[in-house]
Amino acid sequence: MGTTTVVDAARRALGPVGVCLPVSFTSAPPVDLQRAAVRRLERAGYRAAWTNEVVGGKDAFVQLAVLLAATERMVFGTCIANIWAREPQTAHGAAALLAQAHPGRFVLGLGVGYPQQAASAGREFGSPLATMRGYLDRMDGPTWPPAPEAAHPRIIAANGPKMLALAGEIADGALPAMLPPEFTAQARQALGPDKLLVVGLSVAVDPDHDRARATARETVSALLERPSYAANLARLGYSDQEIAEVGGRLVDAVVGHGGPAAIAAKVREHLAAGADHVTLLLPVGSEFSAGVDQLEQLAPALVELG
Repeated sequence: MGTTTVVDAARRALGPVGVCLPVSFTSAPPVDLQRAAVRRLERAGYRAAWTNEVVGGKDAFVQLAVLLAATERMVFGTCIANIWAREPQTAHGAAALLAQAHPGRFVLGLGVGYPQQAASAGREFGSPLATMRGYLDRMDGPTWPPAPEAAHPRIIAANGPKMLALAGEIADGALPAMLPPEFTAQARQALGPDKLLVVGLSVAVDPDHDRARATARETVSALLERPSYAANLARLGYSDQEIAEVGGRLVDAVVGHGGPAAIAAKVREHLAAGADHVTLLLPVGSEFSAGVDQLEQLAPALVELG
């Protein structure tokens, strides 16, 4: 199946909006709770759900095998499968097996992660671009036994111009996250019309506007601790003062915050800027059941976008 066909099929299957399951780095919800959650989200009308991965503690492919089997139609994706968690040939075999078992219901998102994650796997981080290129090259190398022939989109986490260009060259698309719609527009321009563009949108769900905005500011403040993130915003035209003070215009651009209508409006901004699909990212550390409750409550305002 050609790249364009894979992308077109993924666009139809994913729809315009999905959800990332609540993320915690300190505990993992029991698998029965996860099964129940994705069934609830599927009944609520969401067509796609995504899951994160770091290195150790859980395996995203195993997790999605369980959740795919627990649902009927929902598409699942990795946002992202960490390349330090497994060898590239193993990643390709696992992804192909999931795609074969659940045709049209799996999207592979890959990310290079961070130096400390490479170190935890006993590896050198090196150049992110060279590392990602080498990983995908090895994914396409011969294996014994051969991996199943099962088409699925392969996209790369890309929050900067160089990784975006690489995604456009060697993958089916890109997955930028936690950046304003201006970056989505640049990503679409860089990728062209034939690549899949999935955008991760940070959200702070709260009917109290002031409280929601305060949570949104905390999210952006944490992101700005990474120099590369601040550099991205500066390239988009945000001033040094806005970045240093975590200004209101910046907070409003990056995080969808408030009630369902406000979240839906921010999703629409990214879709208008060129995203094929927007997945909602709750604040890291959100309690799993409470987070699923919030996503379920948002559903009526979001599923109508599809």
